[in-house]
Amino acid sequence: MLVWVASFPRSGNTFLRIILHRLYGVRTSTVYDVDGVAARLGSDLIGFTERPGELTDLRASDEPHFIKTHRQRDADVSEGDYAICLVRDGRDALVSWARQDSEDDPARYEAELRAKILRDTAVGTGSWGNNVLSWLQPPAAHRVLLRYEDLTRDPWAAVPPVIARIAPQLAVRPEAHVPSLDELRRHDDRFFRRGRTGSHYDELPDDLHELFWSRPDNRAAMALLGYDEPTT
Repeated sequence: MLVWVASFPRSGNTFLRIILHRLYGVRTSTVYDVDGVAARLGSDLIGFTERPGELTDLRASDEPHFIKTHRQRDADVSEGDYAICLVRDGRDALVSWARQDSEDDPARYEAELRAKILRDTAVGTGSWGNNVLSWLQPPAAHRVLLRYEDLTRDPWAAVPPVIARIAPQLAVRPEAHVPSLDELRRHDDRFFRRGRTGSHYDELPDDLHELFWSRPDNRAAMALLGYDEPTT
């Protein structure tokens, strides 16, 4: 079986892959030809493995194969595919992604953030709102929602119920240890940056906050996830 580990960039996908590896001994691959995160942080930390076959072969396998993607739900995804849909407040995800892409030149941060808010491609990652909506609409029991806030607050409580729904044959390893975000920051403190909920409060300029909410897809996705639109 094929299980997509799907999220918009900087929504906790790497942390979830680490948790899957630590709790269940699961190694994840990606839909991409190169896993830049594994190259940066190390395959053993991430639990990376090369994709062991074509998607059609993995889909037909009796074993679960977890595939990371930041793409919108597209033609590579069959309607019956299982998915962990990891979501984060779009403002926090966009801020974090722009920080990452400007880490070598912080002066570019606001330009990067504006460009990422304005992304509007029908294929690939696309905009934050369209990406989230593509995975969550229409709703399906085999596409399971996991919130970044829950994942980072208590991964031991957040992840096992998701795996029980998707791959109940997997069991938590007795010796499992999940590294804290502080531990991961000691490994790479620029990649594992603040990692907190609400980082947009002091990192998202007012004009770009308005730009974010000006997009109908963002408003729809935020409403679906229960994030309130500012009233002023």
